[in-house]
Amino acid sequence: MIRSIAIFSASFLISTGARSEQSFDFTSNKFEAYSEEIGHGWEPDSNESSRRFSVRVPEGNHRVTVKLGNPKAATTTIKAELRRLMVENLSTEAGASKEVTFIVNTRRSTYGDGREVRLKDRERQSEWIAWDDNLTLEFIESAPTLQKLIIEPALDMPTIFLLGDSTMCDQPSEPYASWGQMLTRFFGNEVAVANHGESGESYSASLGRGRIAKVIDVMKPGDYLLLQFAHNDMKERGEGKGAFLNFKEGMLKHIAAAREKGGLPVLITPMHRRRFDDAGKVTNTFGDYPEAVRQAAKEQNVSLIDLLGMSAKLYEALGAEGSAVLFKDGDGTHHNNYGAYQLAKCVAEGIRSELPEVARWLVPDLKSYSPSTPDPFGSFQVPASGRLSSKKPDGQ
Repeated sequence: MIRSIAIFSASFLISTGARSEQSFDFTSNKFEAYSEEIGHGWEPDSNESSRRFSVRVPEGNHRVTVKLGNPKAATTTIKAELRRLMVENLSTEAGASKEVTFIVNTRRSTYGDGREVRLKDRERQSEWIAWDDNLTLEFIESAPTLQKLIIEPALDMPTIFLLGDSTMCDQPSEPYASWGQMLTRFFGNEVAVANHGESGESYSASLGRGRIAKVIDVMKPGDYLLLQFAHNDMKERGEGKGAFLNFKEGMLKHIAAAREKGGLPVLITPMHRRRFDDAGKVTNTFGDYPEAVRQAAKEQNVSLIDLLGMSAKLYEALGAEGSAVLFKDGDGTHHNNYGAYQLAKCVAEGIRSELPEVARWLVPDLKSYSPSTPDPFGSFQVPASGRLSSKKPDGQ
């Protein structure tokens, strides 16, 4: 992990104990740059419109309560860790304050037996926030509003684990985004979302790098595991490689591992790439891989969310040219914030349809969504994060 360290005196900290509440009062205390010695503070890349505050915490789920307010009317969006959307455009009137509570999952690369996930160089260099000892919150504001922050353990909180590729993982920097880091917006404070996806990953990579082993290590009975692969699996060549060979075998291993731990696996077909035929219909670039997902779900009696079908409706609703607004410029695979947000709504709708026991945790203000009538691009207002990069995610 690479971090600039500056040492300052502590301003206010209730406790740094492994499982204690930590509380910070920003109205009467001035907090300085992050210090490893103190274990909290503002990240050095914070600015007036995007400020990131980090607090050292143990691995696991945390209940975060934020009190916001300003003498002037303001709007605040809060993201956690690697740009997971937690609070979207919360307005506070002049002189008034509001409290909001949400759940953030943090993780380490080590397993219970001392082994480690085989992190990629990019994870160590630009995605270390996802693996460090801190809970990091980003406040994107029209005016400074943060008054108080409370972080407390949520030990018995059910967890929804995500495991997949670049179209699901927490993308570290603008202008890329994934549905996994938008999905957190649509769940309330009764469940955690733990995104263990990574760019360029396949089922075989998940096994080889120890990502599924890490998930199983921290999984509790009754937790869920959402699996969405195929983008990179289909590029693997050689003997024993194929949709109904190593791809399906890897899928079955993940399903079995989750069930052995008491978890509930869920399969998701991959979303389409932006490819259209002359008739304006989306073309399947995955061959038999989506069918292998459907086949495994049926054979194993596993719930299935058909993101392939929903993404076709979404892209076709916008058209061959218009669908470009869903993607990073010039990229037909990786999405921007708007596209990731629409796909997250597709996944939430799939949850509502196929997983009613999970749907009860969705936020009350999430209305029924049809990918054939997406949110108007012109009215999309989720602000960009302060982290920018031209580095492309792994995978195509």
